[in-house]
Amino acid sequence: MSATLTRREAVEVRRTAEGLELELTGEWSVRALASIEAALARIDVASVPRVRIAAEGITELDLSGAWALRGFVQRARRAGAEVDFRGTPPDQLRLVDETLTEPAAPDDSALPAERLAAAEPGGRALVAIGRYAVRSSRDLVAGLAFFGRTCTTFVADLARPWRLRPISIVRHVYDTGITAMPIVALIAFLISVILAYLSAQQLRGLGADIYVVDLVTIGVLRELGVLLTSIIVAGRSGSSFAAELGSMKLNEEVDALTATGADPIELLVLPRVLGLAIALPLLTVIADLIGLAGGALLCRYLLDMPLTQYVNRVNESISATTFWVGIIKAPVFALLIAFAGCYRGMQVRGSARELGHLVTVAVVQAIFLVILADALFAVLFMRMKI
Repeated sequence: MSATLTRREAVEVRRTAEGLELELTGEWSVRALASIEAALARIDVASVPRVRIAAEGITELDLSGAWALRGFVQRARRAGAEVDFRGTPPDQLRLVDETLTEPAAPDDSALPAERLAAAEPGGRALVAIGRYAVRSSRDLVAGLAFFGRTCTTFVADLARPWRLRPISIVRHVYDTGITAMPIVALIAFLISVILAYLSAQQLRGLGADIYVVDLVTIGVLRELGVLLTSIIVAGRSGSSFAAELGSMKLNEEVDALTATGADPIELLVLPRVLGLAIALPLLTVIADLIGLAGGALLCRYLLDMPLTQYVNRVNESISATTFWVGIIKAPVFALLIAFAGCYRGMQVRGSARELGHLVTVAVVQAIFLVILADALFAVLFMRMKI
């Protein structure tokens, strides 16, 4: 297939048998608006069946550039051309479209069918199930798209490490990790003491007091340390992420960042995800240490077990992989919690009531995903005989 290539200041136009292919490059901002509009005006879209636009080459895009691009898209569509984008359309263009587009009137054509279905026996339940299934499927697709966009942004920033914003990451490590140490340590201590006490009550009558150490050590290092820490962090940091980003959405701060050409995923989401991925393994180590200390304290005063005997039994009861089994889970749990909180926070629209609802949804989904991932890890490690 032959093609001709015409170079313009901000647009590369390729004419093919299917129509036009536009490659947008360079700076699309108010400073270059005159040259951008002139370049777009010279593109003849008459009798063109299709226009395909690639915006990946744009280095800077603000609302002025998005406005010019929207004007060209509308002109092409009025001329009868089918316009689509290669990849995801720019967020700035979406923001302009959402601002200028009036909300669509409700479609009354479906109402009689819904009323008929509701009038049938069980029809109302079927309608509710169908709506829930459609909403759930759309939410799943949107969540996967958010996850994919975050991952691609992270991979792209690996070539430009300064765009990862290390200062912001350190601040989130402090907020999610350092400030959470007291509550994590307290919960780990209490749970290990409860576990040791219940184990001692059952094993004392069998003359197997020494195996209390095994139960506490393996339970804390493999499961309880990382799982309880993750649940605490999900309720604490997951809700914080959703509330912070949701408030920024309500105040239109995220739209303001998009309007200035900044990427909200890169600026707001990635630092939180990376900060929590660093903080949670460190909190897990602290929970493990405090949990073992709590077990030692109870064994000392309830079973009269010397500390040296407790330490020796700990060394005998664990294998080379016991500690690492729990630590490997921590970054995965951190990513699930951070994605759940950030995704729900970025979904907030319209009202403070929706903010509160989505914060609750973020916490519940984060805890559910953590427990589900822990179950999958248990099956995986069992298959691997670890």
